[in-house]
Parts: sequence; C-alpha cells; structure tokens
Amino acid sequence: MNMKNVSMIFVFIFMLLASVCYCDNPPAHPSGISASDVPNDDGSSIQLKWSPSADDGKGENDVISYTILRSSEPKNMKSIRQIDAGTSEYVDTKLKRNKSYYYMIQAKDKAGNVTNSTLVGPVVPTAQWFNNKMAPTGIGIIVFSVILLFWIFYAKSGKQVFIRRIAGLDAIDESIGRATEMGRPILYITGTGSIRSVATIASMNILARVAHKTAEYNIPLNIPCNDPVVMNIEREVVQNAHLDAGSPETYKQDSIYFVAEEQFAYAAAVDGIIMRERPATIFYMGAFLAESLIFSEVGSSAGAVQIAGTDSITQLPFFVTTCDYTLMGEELYAASAYLSKEPLLLGSLKGQDWGKLAVVAMILIGVVMQLLGFNWFVDLIRMR
Repeated sequence: MNMKNVSMIFVFIFMLLASVCYCDNPPAHPSGISASDVPNDDGSSIQLKWSPSADDGKGENDVISYTILRSSEPKNMKSIRQIDAGTSEYVDTKLKRNKSYYYMIQAKDKAGNVTNSTLVGPVVPTAQWFNNKMAPTGIGIIVFSVILLFWIFYAKSGKQVFIRRIAGLDAIDESIGRATEMGRPILYITGTGSIRSVATIASMNILARVAHKTAEYNIPLNIPCNDPVVMNIEREVVQNAHLDAGSPETYKQDSIYFVAEEQFAYAAAVDGIIMRERPATIFYMGAFLAESLIFSEVGSSAGAVQIAGTDSITQLPFFVTTCDYTLMGEELYAASAYLSKEPLLLGSLKGQDWGKLAVVAMILIGVVMQLLGFNWFVDLIRMR
C-alpha cells in the first residue's frame, strides 16, 4: 500500500470522526422563556414566549423544530405540541382554570439532537370578569338599551308615536272588504321558509290580523302549506283569531292544509288552487325563492288583489312588478307593531330606528375624523 492510499484512508477516517463528533453536538437551548396568563379570557389559556436557539437557521446544525413540554408539577414533563423553527411564541389553550402549570421548550436539530430550556413556572390561568377588548360593544349595548327603554315608556305613557304609513298594511282591511263584497275566498301563502325563518315568524303576526278580519266577516281563508310544522302553527294562529273574534264555530281546520314540501311541486299546486278558486285577495308573506314569480304571475292573471311581503332581496323585484302592494324587508318585521298599535311593540320599533340612526351617526363621524387625520376616534371604538 503506497503512501497516497494511506493518506486518503487517514483523511476519510478524520472526516468521519469529525462528522460524528459534530452531529453529536446538541443545539443551543432556547433562552428568555416566559409564561403568562392570557388577559381578557375565560381562564383557559397561557401564552409562552422565548428567544430562539442560537442555532436556529445555522446550516448543518440547524434547529428544525421546537417541542412544548408541560406538566402540573416541576417534573414528568410531557410533550403537548411541536412547532416549526423560527417561531418564538405559542398559546396553550384548553387548560383548567386556577391550576398551576410548568413549561419547558425543547429544541431539535437535523441530526435528532435535542436540548431543553430552563423550567418556567408555576403559571396559573385565571378568568377575568370583563373582556376589555369588548368595551365598545358593551357601551353600544347599554346606549341602545337606554334608547329602547325610553321609547317603550314613552309609548306606554299614552303619547302619540309616529310611524310612517305603510300602504301594504293599510290595504289589508280594504282587500278583505273587497273579498267580502265579491263573495270569494282569500288565499294566504307563507312561502317555502321553515319556522326558523324570521320572515315566516313575522308572517304569523300578519296572518293573525287577516284571520281575525275574515272571522268577523265570515270569509273563507285558505292556506296551502309547504311545511308541516308551519302548518300546525298556522292552524293555532287562525283558531285563536276566531276565538278572539267571538266566532269559534267558523274556524275550519281543513282550510289550512299541507300540499307539498318540494318547491316547484308546491308552486304548481298553489297555481292550480288560484285558477280553480279565483280568490279575491292573495297574501304572500314570508320567505320566498324562485317560486315567487310563479305565484304572483298566476295571481295577477286571475284578477286578484295581491299583497306581498318578504325579506328575500332577490325576490322583491318580482313582487314589486306583479303585486298591488309590497312590504320590503323591515316593513314586514314592523307589521305586528303597525297593525296592533301595542305600546310595547311601538316603543321597540321606534327605539330600533333611533338606535340605527345612532350607528349611522357614529359611522359618519368616524369617516369625517379619519379624513381630517384624527385617528383617535376610530381607535377609541375599535375592538382590539
């Protein structure tokens, strides 16, 4: 064996030993570790912060991950989460309130070597009574509640509360009187929404008024239903209206009946009812989809007075085009207060209007302040 080969062997052995020694060298541990309770929470979180290892991002001995170790005592630490290198903070959640916790951060390099930080703790997560970040929301709720209570007491004091005229609601009595003169029935359709829909719930208030008037004039009121649950509620509403009108004997349960749950099968069935019975007045009150135009076009061709109301924005153009009167959006929600004149409902409605005006005023003030370069107003009401 010549000297050249011997030299190459020694160089190879030297490099191998250097590599082994280098790989066995553990990375520098994370320093400056701190643990603190997360503020403004329910006492279930602790925030960890640390300075990354000196070997984080340093070539062959590069730290590739950090492991969060936790325990309820200063021993028996268990791994709870592994995160990527380059990270210097972590929030530990789903902890038990008022219980002590200890933490340690473990750094791991490419060779699999690990090193632990110093132990930190005990740290106790605690709950706060108030979330300071939600202070603007809390103030807004208090202001809105004060406005609402003021108008409720104002209405209960007997003073006149102005509510603008809603032509569609004023036309209810007139349309029922027209049906009485013609001796033809009234058709009431609540659409394809379930009882969870706000529009369907609002429709029940209008149905109560219509049913009360039809009971007084002894006019047939037919209600084809799309939902069995809504059907049973409508039967209860109509029956109570007949009792309040002093005509319980005129209530006919069979006039409120289930037709079909599928959308267009229901639409076809209702169109058939319109063409056969030729109702003098048709009410469309509730949540509607594509069947709205199918209903109202057939009703218009049958010569019926049609009054519609929905919060479905996409269907409003069809009702406006084909119906005599249309309640748009919140006009449907305001129907119960408008028709009953109940002080509690009137005060609530008026209070909501003033609350919305206050929100609009705040938005306008914020826009003007920002344009003038005064950021403190927006910072004051912003949730951080």
